[in-house]
Amino acid sequence: MSTSPAASGFGPTADTAPLSLCAREPHVPADRLVAEMVPPPRFDSVRFDTYIPDPNQPSQTEAVRVLEGFATGLGGAHAIGGGKRGFFGLGRSRDRAKAPTGPRGVYLDGGYGVGKTHLLASLWHATPAEPSLKAFGTFVELTNLVGALGFQKTVQTLSGHRLLCIDEFELDDPGDTVLVSTLLGKLVDAGVALAATSNTLPGKLGEGRFAAADFLREIQGLAARFRPLRIDGEDYRHRGLPEAPAPFADEEVTKAAHATEGASLDDFPQLLAHLAKVHPSRYGALTDGLRAVCLTDVQPVPDQSTALRLVVLADRLYDREVPVLASGLPFDRLFSEEMLNGGYRKKYFRAISRLTALARDAKGLVA
Repeated sequence: MSTSPAASGFGPTADTAPLSLCAREPHVPADRLVAEMVPPPRFDSVRFDTYIPDPNQPSQTEAVRVLEGFATGLGGAHAIGGGKRGFFGLGRSRDRAKAPTGPRGVYLDGGYGVGKTHLLASLWHATPAEPSLKAFGTFVELTNLVGALGFQKTVQTLSGHRLLCIDEFELDDPGDTVLVSTLLGKLVDAGVALAATSNTLPGKLGEGRFAAADFLREIQGLAARFRPLRIDGEDYRHRGLPEAPAPFADEEVTKAAHATEGASLDDFPQLLAHLAKVHPSRYGALTDGLRAVCLTDVQPVPDQSTALRLVVLADRLYDREVPVLASGLPFDRLFSEEMLNGGYRKKYFRAISRLTALARDAKGLVA
């Protein structure tokens, strides 16, 4: 859970000139993409013992038990090449013989806000290996890494790892899913353990293995490598919390941006246009140093390409716990009914949930 701006010292200060996301065009070297494959700041301090299972959802307690055992089992696994030696290096057959038997992957299957990322990051922290031998990233970040390094170089870079955690595995892009499935097959052959999460749509929460069945089908030959773990529950971001605040007036947002050190101020339609000029792999760098994002004139997103870019930005802001103060329409009206009922609906529901949480965090910015 994030803290409010006021509680974190983000509240109004003396008048300052706000930053602008539209003025930033960051260039991120490939080695930074690799180095940043760790749990995001929001999940720096999470551990299994900080996850509070819902007493009415026994699957949450069971998931913690299974994942703790999975992490312990990785202590005896030998990362092929130790992150140094070549991909396809000598001694693989000997090292593979030492690898533990049984599934070398776990898949966390559940809806929005049940704590899957918390558990995935806890697994990363609990796995007994140096940080350089563990990787954590979203599905999109993994595909961006392949785009930056090339497929073979990505295999070489990650094949020395003990564990690869993939958050928000996307099942709605067949091309990327096949690409990542092929990559994961190479990594499993190299002795890398895998863990992944994805989302079940809110309307599908009662349908048991809906997401798990989709996931296992899409990764085809890797299905036997994964143990699905169902995690039931309601979205914690709205569990017992007030509704997200209504959008503010343009004048209030502008005043707060000038009064908050490290805040950005942008017109929402202009920001959407700017995102088209920046590769999504750079959206994390786009938010470097920001303590708040202020947006005026929030409108419905005009098309699917723009909407998908906004989803990535929302993920990076949420990861970094950057509150979002906005005027215009509320965030649950960003995407059209056609979008919310289409093939990318899981991404759009996630973005709405996360932006709503960040809007709640931003209430303290308004004096």
